[in-house]
Amino acid sequence: AMDINKELKEAYDQDPETRQVIEIAKKLEGCARHASVHAAGIVITPTALTDYMPLQTEPEGNRIITQYDMYALDVNANSKAIGVVKLDLLGIRNLSILEEAMRIVEKRHGIKIDIYNLPHPDPKTFKLLSDGHTFGVFQLGSSGMTRYLKELKPSTIFDIMAMIALYRPGPLQFIPEYIARRHNPALIKFFDPAFEKILKRTYGILVYQDDLLTIAHDLAGYSWEEVDKFRKAVGKKIPEEMAKQKVKFIDGCVKTSGWTQEKAAEIWNWIEPFAAYGFNKAHSASYSAVSYQTAYMKANFPVEFMAAVMTAESGDEDKIYEAVEECKNLGIRVLPPDVNESLGDFTVVDEKTIRFGLNAVKNLGSDVIERIIEARKSGQLAMESGQLNAIDFNQKYSQVAFISLQDFLLKCHVKSFNKKSWEALVKAGALDNFGERGQLLANTEEVLDFVREHFKIQNSGQNSLFGKSLQIGRLKLREVDAATEEQMLLWEKEHLGMYVSAHPLDRYRKVLSKMQGVKNLSAEDSSDQILGGIITRLKRTITKKNEPMAFFTLQDITGSIEILVFPKVMESALPFLENDRIVQVKGRLSSAARRGKRAGFAEGAPENSNRYEDEELKIIADQITELPSDEKYSDALSQMEKTKKLVVHMQRLPEIEILNQVKMVLQKHKGEAQVMLSVGVSSKAKQIKTHSLVRISDELVADLKKFSEISKVDVE
Repeated sequence: AMDINKELKEAYDQDPETRQVIEIAKKLEGCARHASVHAAGIVITPTALTDYMPLQTEPEGNRIITQYDMYALDVNANSKAIGVVKLDLLGIRNLSILEEAMRIVEKRHGIKIDIYNLPHPDPKTFKLLSDGHTFGVFQLGSSGMTRYLKELKPSTIFDIMAMIALYRPGPLQFIPEYIARRHNPALIKFFDPAFEKILKRTYGILVYQDDLLTIAHDLAGYSWEEVDKFRKAVGKKIPEEMAKQKVKFIDGCVKTSGWTQEKAAEIWNWIEPFAAYGFNKAHSASYSAVSYQTAYMKANFPVEFMAAVMTAESGDEDKIYEAVEECKNLGIRVLPPDVNESLGDFTVVDEKTIRFGLNAVKNLGSDVIERIIEARKSGQLAMESGQLNAIDFNQKYSQVAFISLQDFLLKCHVKSFNKKSWEALVKAGALDNFGERGQLLANTEEVLDFVREHFKIQNSGQNSLFGKSLQIGRLKLREVDAATEEQMLLWEKEHLGMYVSAHPLDRYRKVLSKMQGVKNLSAEDSSDQILGGIITRLKRTITKKNEPMAFFTLQDITGSIEILVFPKVMESALPFLENDRIVQVKGRLSSAARRGKRAGFAEGAPENSNRYEDEELKIIADQITELPSDEKYSDALSQMEKTKKLVVHMQRLPEIEILNQVKMVLQKHKGEAQVMLSVGVSSKAKQIKTHSLVRISDELVADLKKFSEISKVDVE
């Protein structure tokens, strides 16, 4: 700093106090200021740990940690380290999902899944992956991976292994070639026949680090000890070591395989770039095993698997939203909670229905939830003992549990049951079987008074002449206007974190289908994008220049993305910046402001912001407007179509049967646009006006192009 800043250097030279501060700072500089803890690092020693290293308790907690850092411990990080065994033991949520899914399957069907001995290949599993239903499947859920799996159509676990190894920066470029060779064996080629034995499984493409090491051992004559040194050199890409290995490898190939120096050098040049991204085969195999296990459970027990996924992701509203959409794709209904069917976690009702669990209801105390479940406990025990299966339990016992609202209130009363608890149950839809939500909410005071009076009399010790507790009259609800769908959806959003019984975007699905879905966005897409959706998590702030800007999450029917609204767009966007507002956003795709370079600061991002340091995709808004509903969109499209025509080009008129088939296709797409037949070649073609009026769409054009007699289709 003193070399760069002249004022600081002058202060150091002239001011004794500044000199003293800086001299002390120099002594402190580079010292560890705190003891951080690796989230998953474990060290193992042959005898007591204290024979090898000093120990301490972590700064905030009671766990024992080492005082040495990783570089002093692990020889892989430092050749002068003490050389203890260091492992990273990572927690994977998917293992909890698997365990929960297996538990639900066993409880519902009496089937105990042996997750380590699944049938392979399982047709259902590979069809699920080939169809792109990868949400919740370990390592295979991203949009890019899903797209490649649909192209690959995997048929063995080795395909999954290779995709996991290849789907990373660097080897990603080889995926199209891998897919092409997988489908067309004629494209498979090997640098030399000697490579076929090593690379046969991956169709001649270098995928795994292990294959590189096998090449060094089998074809370049390395011993296994030398191979390990080779692995360290190429893995860390140490220039000096790589130069030594190049000479050793080329000489070894000449000596062991009998290749010329030129060919050996060619092979080195072929494998050297791979050194930067080689993936460990055991790692990939382990990951693919869990991928296959999760895919198998989803393919064969979809309702149980999705319930387990939603239970595991219950704290992440975006994930739950994605899961609900995936359930729709799988033909599974996700319903609001119900006191007669829901347990604590997401609950499987039948093969096509999942209910929100009571734990998901905000402002509902755990003691109230426990009491509701306790009131159904005898039915639950009957199910677990085999007297009732799960479906019988939900169909029969739920009727026995709470046959009316009054019955529910009297059976589930606890001291903490109050206005908040009641409103939470009503707004979440958990009491829909006992009345309309608007009516139940309007009668809140009457309900609470009924409960208070009942238990006041019961607890007073007063008895009738016959020794039975006194009862007050039956609960009666006054009639009020029903809540609107919009009100009910807002209540669900408030207490469940999302819309469940319907969605505000349902009236916009046709419009949104014409746009790029958020889930399908990738960093490789065109910078300019048009998206539609609903605003959530809106936050307004001020830049360093005291100008207004905003951040919000835009949620469509596929997922959500963060939108950045900079000052120059704020004025025109202001009327639309409200939570739950449905908007259309035109903007530029930014990948975490270009991989953490804090690009937003160039346009006046707020001080002390670290919003740009992750690598999530974001949109920098250029324009925000109202999203037209399907109805308005259709009207606008209709008006537009009246001014347009669809021209179907044919070199000659086909047989009448073909013309009738074309006519039938046009009738399926009725609209306002005039259809013209253009018969003949180029300038000599004659246009014929038909009686058909159509709605122009990509689907219509695609249907027409299926006819070989039609040379092209134009919109004019």
